[in-house]
Amino acid sequence: MTRHVVVVGAGPAGLGAAAAALRAGARVTLVDSAEHPGGQYHRMLPDAYRAARPGRLHHGWDAFDRLRRRVTGHPRCAWWPETSVWMLERSAPGEPRPPRVHVLRGPADGSGRERRVLEPEALVLAPGAHDRALPFPGWDLPGVFTAGAAQALAKGERVVVGDRVVVGGAGPFLLPVAASLLEAGASVAEVLEAGTAAAVARGWGRRPWELASQAGKAGELAGYAALLARHRVPYRTGRAVIEARGDGRVEEAVTARLRADWSVVPGTERTVTADAVCVTHGFSPQLELPVAAGCALRAGATPEEPFVEVDADQLTTAPGVYAAGEVTGIAGAPAARAEGLLVGWLAGSGAPSGPELRRLRA
Repeated sequence: MTRHVVVVGAGPAGLGAAAAALRAGARVTLVDSAEHPGGQYHRMLPDAYRAARPGRLHHGWDAFDRLRRRVTGHPRCAWWPETSVWMLERSAPGEPRPPRVHVLRGPADGSGRERRVLEPEALVLAPGAHDRALPFPGWDLPGVFTAGAAQALAKGERVVVGDRVVVGGAGPFLLPVAASLLEAGASVAEVLEAGTAAAVARGWGRRPWELASQAGKAGELAGYAALLARHRVPYRTGRAVIEARGDGRVEEAVTARLRADWSVVPGTERTVTADAVCVTHGFSPQLELPVAAGCALRAGATPEEPFVEVDADQLTTAPGVYAAGEVTGIAGAPAARAEGLLVGWLAGSGAPSGPELRRLRA
């Protein structure tokens, strides 16, 4: 009997898991709440825009498109878009089976959604992560967005959140967000990195040998820098949005210089005219489904930032449940894809050895 693998999430990790499980000979049901696969990294245009070519900022688009077509068109793959997992029903104690997966199929705002129950031999959870944003006065005004939401609208709908946008927070995600906004037609007033230049340099230089395998990212960085320079967008370190102001919606952002501990340097406040502010301070894993499945969590950088605990095969502590991607540690699309390929092959009963798996583990 063909092994049935259910994969929840069709981003880089989930799509990789589905592809590898199919290659191992399994039957796959791939579930995602979105209309199209790809997740945030490869967010696709809606059907109405299908004639448009994805922008140059969809990195690795051609390879993704080939993989998407191969997976969703495979005779052993059931692709279920616009499908929400509303419950994971755990097996009785002592039963070595993964949970039953209860889903609703159909548009999220639809009235006639179909209820279905899946009973997999292996369950792969790849739900991804969401933006973490630190509050500031005025952050609840219309016109303040998380950076991920702004990028999703720009990449997936060709809609900009404002005509003049301030992008602020911390981390490398600020750059692709600003680039997506520029490509979609917005004007970016400035990009603010809260970390000081010295702190950022220390962070990237702490384990420089780990950067060798990601040499391609240098090209991405150069592309972002060139795009910002071409549009004359300043990139400032050690500075942050400390307040958003406006009558009923954002009209201006107050920024200030920060110390290394992110406390505000008095007297450095500056007001910038803007009709939108996009902020992000990293990512938090979406842990609702792993917790519902009974997966143990481990501490991340701090005990308050947990991730799913997995072994060397990405197997969680719950029977038959694997996890891949950002729920096991925030590391970006290439790492998520590698974890997904490893998980899918093993969940589909592929041989647990071979040169391909050694490369993925590395």
